[in-house]
Formats: sequence, structure tokens, C-alpha cells
Amino acid sequence: MPHVLLIEDDASVRDGMELVLRRHGYGVDTAATGEQALALLAGERGARVELAVLDLMLPGMDGFEVCRRIRARSATLPVIMLTARGDDSDIVTGLEAGADDYVVKPVTAPVLEARIRAALRRAEPSARQRSDADLAGLVIDRAGLTVTKNGTPVPLPPTELRLLLELSASPGRVFSREQLLESVWDHTYLGDSRLVDAAVGRLRAKLEDVPAKPRYVQTVRGFGYRFGPL
Repeated sequence: MPHVLLIEDDASVRDGMELVLRRHGYGVDTAATGEQALALLAGERGARVELAVLDLMLPGMDGFEVCRRIRARSATLPVIMLTARGDDSDIVTGLEAGADDYVVKPVTAPVLEARIRAALRRAEPSARQRSDADLAGLVIDRAGLTVTKNGTPVPLPPTELRLLLELSASPGRVFSREQLLESVWDHTYLGDSRLVDAAVGRLRAKLEDVPAKPRYVQTVRGFGYRFGPL
């Protein structure tokens, strides 16, 4: 049974979401503040958490900082952020902080559950096994699902890893944002390029010597992204 940590300060919203998730078969821990959530993750109960649903507007430590601290603690824990306004700046800041996905409140139960299922699928080992890649110091081990650069491990959250695997499987091929949304995020119903652009930005920060002049994940203006040529 997947176990979710729900971080939401509004008790009525929190209780409603918890009820929905439990009815869909999820185990649920809840926290009303970021501080409570981080303490839970640091304790014994944190070991069973497989995904966090994080409200951005929290008392005390806000959701952006909570997301950064979760990501610093774990590169692999999927984080879905909740935003009440759908404000572009909030969404972009949250994604840059390390969130894998977002939903705008009020959110319906089917949408939330679908996003959680998609995020958990991304956290599973990829079924598509292709040849490993060793490209100018960047080594992608598809069987072991690891990435190293110049011999140093590069820990990547599931979404960023799947994005890198998708792009590097076909060097030189240009992928549109819509194609990447469908293949990496399973968002066949939402053409939201911010998810792709934010994940590309985080990948470049970790992989590129000069993120502003990428060698690995390149932009093809007006079309999308490609891996290489180096």
C-alpha cells in the first residue's frame, strides 16, 4: 500500500484529502506545518513515506522552503505541490525548489489521485532498458538507474531521471514539450510546459558545466528539447 505524507494547514481540506486517499487504498500521515512534516520525515515514520503532497501556503516555514529541505534530504521522494491560486510565479518557484508536479486547489479527488499514481509510477524503475551511455564524462547506467559525471554520482529525483532517460535514448531527436509531458509526466490531458521547463532547468544545473550553454540538454527554439549533439 503506497504511503503518502499530506502537508496541509487547513484542517477541513486536510481531513477531506486524507479521507479520499484512504478510500483509494493509500496509507496517510498528515502534518499541519512544514516543521511537523520535516520532523516526521526525519523519524522512524518517515521511512515509509513514498510521496509528499505539499501545500505552498503554510504557517511558519512556507512550502517552498519545505520543498527545498525535502529535496536536500532525499533526491528520490516525489513531491506534488498544492497551490491555491495557480499563480505563475508561485508555480515556477515551487517547481524550481524541486517539486515534481503541482495541482491547483480546489482539486477534485480523481485529479489528485491520478497525479499521485503518475508520480509513483515515475518513481518506479524504468521498464525500458536501452544501452548505457558514456558521453563526454556523463555516464547514464540504465539498468542501475544511476548517473555519474566525471566519476561523481549525480543523484536525480525520479522525474528528472526519467526526463534524462527519455531524451538520451534518442540523441539528436527533438522532443516537443507535449511529447515529454505525455511520456514522462503522463499528463495527456494537460499541456503545461512549465513542468518540462523547470525539470530541464534543474537537470542543467546538475549536469552542465555552464548551464546557460548546455552541452547535454539543448533547447531547439520553437520546437522543444534534444539530447546533444555534444
